[in-house]
Amino acid sequence: MSSTSELNDWDLQKLALAKEKMLKLHLRGRDITDGHVLAAMKEVPREEFVPKALVHNSYGDHPLPLDSQATISQPYIVALMTQLAKPRDYHRALDIGTGSGYQAAILAELVNEVYSVEISPDLVSSAEERLSRLGYNNVRVKQGNGYQGWEEHAPYNIIIVAASPPKIPNALVEQLAVGGRLIIPVGTSVQLLDVITKVSDTQITREPYCNVSFVRMINDQ
Repeated sequence: MSSTSELNDWDLQKLALAKEKMLKLHLRGRDITDGHVLAAMKEVPREEFVPKALVHNSYGDHPLPLDSQATISQPYIVALMTQLAKPRDYHRALDIGTGSGYQAAILAELVNEVYSVEISPDLVSSAEERLSRLGYNNVRVKQGNGYQGWEEHAPYNIIIVAASPPKIPNALVEQLAVGGRLIIPVGTSVQLLDVITKVSDTQITREPYCNVSFVRMINDQ
């Protein structure tokens, strides 16, 4: 069921104003300059991806809790990671940590194919229903260990990870296409958002971008 099915016209108007504030102040007002990313952030209804009780906070400048101890990331962080990935319409993307499916939906607006991995079966089920209902037919979701990626559909031009491992998983680097970019928070008590570029089959570059705070990435082998 839609998170917004019980909202009245006034509630919907307030959400529209909150989205415009997000775009103007929290995205354009910082360093989100990619017009395609901004268009995707405007197009995707974030209110459909948050718990019903938190719909009125959908466009706040902060993360929100989901079930299974997961979160939906702050809009700015979603936009930043997407911008750093440099998506193109012919790309194939891997999204690690589906959560409610919001990052997958943003990518689906920008690339050809999105494959998304989530460790929680309950979140997989709800994300699949939500993405299908909203018409994101170029997204596939599966339950699995994010450390292992999704080898079947590799290589990927883009990999975005929404949880923090203590070090970069080898499988994700291996599944990255040459020229592709892996955007991943790395660390435990202190986390850095890293931009990994695969220069060749045997060489990568690693550029720390900024400090971030993500949930711990679970390695359920």
